[in-house]
Amino acid sequence: MVRTESDSWDLATSVGATATMVAAQRALASERRLIDDPFAAPLVRAVGIDVYTRLVDGKIPVGEGSDFDPDRMARGMAVRTRFYDRYFLDAVQPGIRQAVILAAGLDARAFRLPWPAGTVVYEVDLPDVVEFKTSTLQQLGAEPKAERRTVAVDLRDDWPAALRQAGFDPGAPAAWSAEGLVVYLPSEAQDALFDRVTALSAPGSRLALEFVPDTAIFADERWRAHHERMAELGFDVVDFNELVYHGERGHIIEYLGRRGWQVSHRPVAQLHADNGFVYPDDDVAAAFADVTYLSAVLH
Repeated sequence: MVRTESDSWDLATSVGATATMVAAQRALASERRLIDDPFAAPLVRAVGIDVYTRLVDGKIPVGEGSDFDPDRMARGMAVRTRFYDRYFLDAVQPGIRQAVILAAGLDARAFRLPWPAGTVVYEVDLPDVVEFKTSTLQQLGAEPKAERRTVAVDLRDDWPAALRQAGFDPGAPAAWSAEGLVVYLPSEAQDALFDRVTALSAPGSRLALEFVPDTAIFADERWRAHHERMAELGFDVVDFNELVYHGERGHIIEYLGRRGWQVSHRPVAQLHADNGFVYPDDDVAAAFADVTYLSAVLH
């Protein structure tokens, strides 16, 4: 499904299906005890996308020479999940008590991280996504470990007003995350997002995200060949080449730096090493070696 200016989705379609895909990979990582997310698998089953349900249930066969490697999926998602988990836990140590998860999808950090008393976790996403996750977690009997406040709004609309209405205090520092978000934004929307985050952030606020420097990789022959082989197993629900916005965009590190953020960043291969994993040595891994994770502090 090619993106349009006013498109919408749920957790089984378009960009929303990527949230279910990520949750399925978190379930693999959790099953292998690389992370601890007991909510990922039941949330994926509740969405009901066949291939991801079969993935979390271990019903996709691993053939010799196949591109399907659940252990590799698990390690890759463990690297990403650990990065954001550690980021939030480090952010609250100095006393930050507001966390904002932009495009929260099926993120269950409000329910699984050991938040300090008094922490408020704001989850921002489309109304249908928020309602589905909230009702599903209630049916599972899940209890949040922080005060959880949902902000049901499209990020293309006036989400800062909705966030403030939910109780967010721009005068107090906050920890922001934009996990798996930036690649799905047009260039001007990317800049507008960080302008808004900066405007809402008191000194000492923090920000974490990962980004793909060049989205042309999703049209690269190395990725397309991998995508086609995975599609034969049913992994054709998501085609990133149709969902991302291509074209030149601002360099995020430089953009944030000009707005007062002190940025630290690490490429994905280095994060693998930091976690005791070997970054894969093949064409697909090489194509995505420039994926970068960053955290920043506003001064």
